[in-house]
Amino acid sequence: MVPEGRRLLGDLSVEDNLKVATYSLAKDAAAAGVARALELFPELKRLLSSQARALSGGEQQMLVLAQALVTAPRFICIDELSLGLAPVVVQRLIPVVRDVAASGTGVLLIEQFATIALGLAERAYVMEGGRILYEGTSAELRAHPEMLQSAYLLRGAAVSPEAVVSAEAVVSDAVATPGPVIQGPE
Repeated sequence: MVPEGRRLLGDLSVEDNLKVATYSLAKDAAAAGVARALELFPELKRLLSSQARALSGGEQQMLVLAQALVTAPRFICIDELSLGLAPVVVQRLIPVVRDVAASGTGVLLIEQFATIALGLAERAYVMEGGRILYEGTSAELRAHPEMLQSAYLLRGAAVSPEAVVSAEAVVSDAVATPGPVIQGPE
């Protein structure tokens, strides 16, 4: 799980944050997991001794993703990948999420920006008030943006499909506003 808000152990170093994430693994598996995470995010190698709270927002998001990936999960839930990040940082993270999904790890992405979510997804779900309004391929939703726009119009907000899509509470089945939910390879 990669929760919204980049929750880290701020007083610990980057290296210690990664080690904490491996607590349930055997020593060899933990070392392999950390090595894989550092391959995905080589930027973190030079920051291993830095306190987590001293990192930039983008570096913190990389660390949170790395923590989630060190255990080689079969499935990962990423809540608000792009929240508060500069577009250049988001563009750095997107290929990692794509590679993780391509490696066979299922990815559930809850994302505020429809264009990011739909660019990564194979399947998409648009939810309103806990109900699924659309379920199908991302390509179909990209080809028919009026389906996404209609979800907004049902709420009385006339916004374009490229506007912010919020689904913070989708994991707990309590979606207050519409948003695509992204699923990786099954």
